[in-house]
Amino acid sequence: MLPTKIAAHPILRNEALGFSLILGLVWAAEILGLPHYLYGDPAGICWTRVLLRTLVVAAIWLWVHVATSRLIKRLHHLEEFLRVCSWCKKVGHQGAWLTTEEFFGSKFSTQTTHGICEDCAKKTKASLPTQAIEPRR
Repeated sequence: MLPTKIAAHPILRNEALGFSLILGLVWAAEILGLPHYLYGDPAGICWTRVLLRTLVVAAIWLWVHVATSRLIKRLHHLEEFLRVCSWCKKVGHQGAWLTTEEFFGSKFSTQTTHGICEDCAKKTKASLPTQAIEPRR
């Protein structure tokens, strides 16, 4: 079943969690003074560095979020299409090709019957020889 809101999609939530973790690590490293201990930088928080890193990560996050949202929206749009064979009119469903009757029976639990539409009836009637149309006496 397709989600009703793209914003609530699990992929976007996982993305947000991952980028939040990266931002948390950036700030934790600065607060704990890791650059001082690992690289000999001066002690204390370098606001320029941490804010610049935050802005870069946030910009990448925004770009990835927009791109992923567009891909998910496109995927959901494409999933709405019903694949129909142009030769035999079978319907593609879950990796199998089903007749129209089988598809409606499995997908919608609906029984089907056959009939003829007005346009097809007119075409068929027009293509028959006139002798076949006249009633017998």
